[in-house]
Amino acid sequence: MTTDTAPRPSWQDLVTRKQRECREKIPHAWTLSPDIHISRRPIESDLPRTCGLLSDVELDLTENYSVAQLLAKLASGQTSSLALTTAFCKRAAIAQQVTSCLTETYFAQALERAQFLDKFIAREGKTVGPLHGLPVSLKDSFCVKGLQTTVGYVEFLKHGPATTNSALVEMLLDLGAVVYVKTNVPQTMMTGDSENNIYGRTLNPHNTSLTAGGSSGGEGALVAFRGSILGVGTDVAGSIRIPALCCGVYGFKPTTARIPFGGQISGVTEGIPGIIPSAGPLGHSIADLQLFMKTIVGNGQAWRYDHTAVAVPWNSAPESFSRHNGSLTIGLLAEDKQFPLHPPVKRALQKAVALLTCAGHRVVPVGNDTNEDLSVAYASRLGFQSFTYTPHQDHVGASGEPLVNSVAKFASPMFSGPWPVDQELDVFEKIQALHEAKSRVSNAWRHAWVDNKLDVVLAPGAQNTAVGYDTYGWPPYTLLWNLLDYPACIIPFGKASKELDPHEMKTGDDVQPDYHPEEVDGAPCAVQVIAPRFQDEKCLWAADIIDKVVNRSKEKPL
Repeated sequence: MTTDTAPRPSWQDLVTRKQRECREKIPHAWTLSPDIHISRRPIESDLPRTCGLLSDVELDLTENYSVAQLLAKLASGQTSSLALTTAFCKRAAIAQQVTSCLTETYFAQALERAQFLDKFIAREGKTVGPLHGLPVSLKDSFCVKGLQTTVGYVEFLKHGPATTNSALVEMLLDLGAVVYVKTNVPQTMMTGDSENNIYGRTLNPHNTSLTAGGSSGGEGALVAFRGSILGVGTDVAGSIRIPALCCGVYGFKPTTARIPFGGQISGVTEGIPGIIPSAGPLGHSIADLQLFMKTIVGNGQAWRYDHTAVAVPWNSAPESFSRHNGSLTIGLLAEDKQFPLHPPVKRALQKAVALLTCAGHRVVPVGNDTNEDLSVAYASRLGFQSFTYTPHQDHVGASGEPLVNSVAKFASPMFSGPWPVDQELDVFEKIQALHEAKSRVSNAWRHAWVDNKLDVVLAPGAQNTAVGYDTYGWPPYTLLWNLLDYPACIIPFGKASKELDPHEMKTGDDVQPDYHPEEVDGAPCAVQVIAPRFQDEKCLWAADIIDKVVNRSKEKPL
């Protein structure tokens, strides 16, 4: 009888092996020449065009069309899925070499899938489904047959490739989409910096010295680089909206359960009361987000793929949302003194309000620091305490890997006030008290909505733009809407400017980032649009109106 005494691989060995596998999956013909200068601002320097790896046709396909336009070209035969998929695969490969935005690549299988779809439409004279031939990128947490899902844990490298698809992946394939990449996330998926010990740190393609956000940071960077026309992330505290605002793209967090969420890997114990995450799109326009939602939600059949998805059809009738022929009553979320807005964020929000008022929309202030139930800081503490009762297994310690910096800092909003629920209560009493506190907040916001006859609320997406590595801190202006389960949309609007906002701003707290004009100069700014629970259609309808007002002169500086 023999005993296997071979030493188990260290966490470093596991990582080295995985990184080699990832590098080898990128075709040599798609790798950047070592002679190419990679600017700190790869989007501004137009690296996809200057690197010489993309043809004029591939540049055109990846840069000049909306999702709806590409689908029309695919359905009419003006382009093939093989050509389109090849273009986005190549551009994603370039994005990966510059920003570390990917985890798993599926290039060979994606091209094979695209060829199948091209043969189908040639043979049958019709598309497989409404997303026929369209490449769609996915956050790493989604399971795809044949690919690993590590969500940033070295320990999960010991798991084999997925043998089943997540519910949404299965649905996307049935609708005709092409899956080609999965995108990077933070270790634990609970910070605003997408860094882990396996795939490294995702860099912001507008400025690689800044964070791309988290936890769907890889999606934000890939979409911004136009290595994806449409990506899917998840959001439990801002994980779609934070990367969207950091990377200057559109992002939408739906009401929970409208998009199939089942079959993902999170590393969190499921079934515990708390804040529930939702899946949603990142794209290049409100129209892209609307198309995704309308297609997936459709006539309410998502429940056929996921028992947690609701059977609520998508309402596309604008007349059911409009009270005053498209003129909106917009609540303006008050700045919370505990989380002061950085100058570029405040300037963008004020400019948006001025443009909307000039366009005939009514803007009224809502939320304040004096009413605790409407306070951003209180909601942040309530959300934080809810997270503390969601059990997390020690997947980091299991492998021996170290914590990355953003996780080790353990940002907490508790500097802003006391625990919402008495820490001396037993766990069942705490859960009940948290439920009651959340109900009070929810009811207070219902009153604010009804009393002011609001259509939507306009708010900052964060107190800051993208900031330096590991300084993003706590996300109060996004978490509030997760706590309430309200749909929320990020609209890119303007840029930070060291000339317009030259003075530094110190918060005096490690949980909140300081404002450094030189550091964030040129970083995207954004506003956030929110609607009540299950009014996703109205949220995007109003966001479209707001977007057309504030971004009608994008060529002019903010």
